Amino acid sequence: MAYGRDALARDKDAGAKPSDAAADLGQLPDWDLGDLYPAPDAPELARDIAALETAAASFAADYEGRLDTLDAAEMLACIRRYEDISVTGGRIMSYAGLRYYQNSTDGERAKMLGDLQEKITNFTTPLVFFSLEFNRIPDDVYEAVFTAENGPSRYKPVFDRMRAMRPYQLSDELEKFLHDNSVVGAAAWNRLFDETTAGLTFEVDGETLGIEATLNLLTDHDRAKREAGARALAKVFGENVKLFARIHNTLAKEKAIEDKWRKMPSPQFGRHLSNDVEPEVVEALRNAVTAAYPRLSHRYYALKAKWLGLEKMQVWDRNAPLPTETPRTINWAEAEATVLDAYAGFSPDLAALAKPFFDKGWIDAGVKPGKAPGAFAHPTVVTVHPYVMLNYLGKPRDVMTLAHELGHGVHQSLAAAQGELLASTPLTLAETASVFGEMLTFRALLAKTTDPVERKGLLAGKVEDMINTVVRQIAFYDFESKLHAARAEGELTPEDINDLWMSVQAESLGPVFEFMPGYETFWSYIPHFVHSPFYVYAYAFGDGLVNALYAAYEGGLPDFQSKYFDLLKAGGSKHHSELLAPFGLNAADPAFWDKGLSMIEGFIDELEAMEA
Repeated sequence: MAYGRDALARDKDAGAKPSDAAADLGQLPDWDLGDLYPAPDAPELARDIAALETAAASFAADYEGRLDTLDAAEMLACIRRYEDISVTGGRIMSYAGLRYYQNSTDGERAKMLGDLQEKITNFTTPLVFFSLEFNRIPDDVYEAVFTAENGPSRYKPVFDRMRAMRPYQLSDELEKFLHDNSVVGAAAWNRLFDETTAGLTFEVDGETLGIEATLNLLTDHDRAKREAGARALAKVFGENVKLFARIHNTLAKEKAIEDKWRKMPSPQFGRHLSNDVEPEVVEALRNAVTAAYPRLSHRYYALKAKWLGLEKMQVWDRNAPLPTETPRTINWAEAEATVLDAYAGFSPDLAALAKPFFDKGWIDAGVKPGKAPGAFAHPTVVTVHPYVMLNYLGKPRDVMTLAHELGHGVHQSLAAAQGELLASTPLTLAETASVFGEMLTFRALLAKTTDPVERKGLLAGKVEDMINTVVRQIAFYDFESKLHAARAEGELTPEDINDLWMSVQAESLGPVFEFMPGYETFWSYIPHFVHSPFYVYAYAFGDGLVNALYAAYEGGLPDFQSKYFDLLKAGGSKHHSELLAPFGLNAADPAFWDKGLSMIEGFIDELEAMEA
């Protein structure tokens, strides 16, 4: 339901004990979900649930069996009714889902989410005909209707993407079965993963911590604390690895079965199709990044080992602060000012779009018992506004996470004008504004920094974030690819999955690393492998894309700001090639990705020069 739990998946491992959080951070905001519904028992929610059931049934009664007979005006009316139903269902599930993520261990919230998932699935089963029947409309009829004056032409990109699924479509009966079965299939396993992860506890130096607090120790200045956190994570992951292996085995097999019936050519193909990106573009990205491992991660971590005075790095050193960094807590007011000032430096309009998130209860920032780990921005529906979730503890990386998620929120806000069906951005472009927001914030901080030690710390932090976003996510993608390929050959033991994980870790992180016993289980807490198979390459895509965009911005491309806003406003209404053309960029060109990677290399070059 969200555009990622970005912070967790991208190793921005924010978190600490709730008792620690309030001390120096100021007043952290909580969500006000009243813009969705006033309360779980609000009559407005009950009204919308009943209205959704009626609307879905009447839509099916009016249109099933006759989509290919509609003229342009009738098709436009049909699509608008379908869009209205999507808004109602999305509003209901956004409310239930956001309440759940605020405290996923609360039984009432979990029950509400589960009950509503079942109801919405049942209510919308009559709508399954829509895409199936739509894809059977003859091409000549489809083109005539969607190019007619005063017809549904603006929706054509949505339905072109839908019709790309035609070769992989099943019978109406099977599609309805899959729809009905979803609540006890992937959705049920997703909930099991979420509730298990949120409920894990870790004993560290006599204290009982949750997963956020324990992950937070991996960025502590004290190496002993980092090691203690890593070993506690390994112990608990190891104790639960059989359950996590069962979840991954089941989901991978379920996906393989569906892919087989749909005749998908590869496990990754469905993701590429939904992202509206060609497999060869993703392959070019993957190949460019893996070829750059020695120039990026291997080189940087060798440099970091020298800074830390180590011959070999352990996993608990990967995100360690530099020895020269002074520990500092950034309170919420400073974080807000830092990000808004950076946004305003690019465009006052960008800052104005971000400001309501702080003022109107659109951000939930504090660490609280049972709250989902990591961070995300959820667009809800186009008639409301996005919500941002953080686990804010005042570290510099937390400020970057805030900049990242606000970028998502601004993007989602701007794209909302496209309407519910066109606003959703393919994952390949969904990370554009978020990573650009981070880059703006980083560049603004760097420009103000005159102290060489502070500059080194900022550069190193940015390089590590970019490695986590590009190198680490492509390694994740390779891990998933290996896992799904291996599962096709049979059931995987926890040890099998551990071996796949370690094969990509050693390759991507480089020879300076040693891996403690237990690190082989660290695949088990990454949510994207469970919630969104093969999502992770979108982060690397977004980082490479933003690096190329930022180079165009720095190079003085005329009207860059207006072109950038046009890109965000487009939502899912245009293909990535069309959106990038005004910037002179082409993601299908293998050299495109080298441009983005060269920016990371340039930062590492500067860090090496500081050592000379």
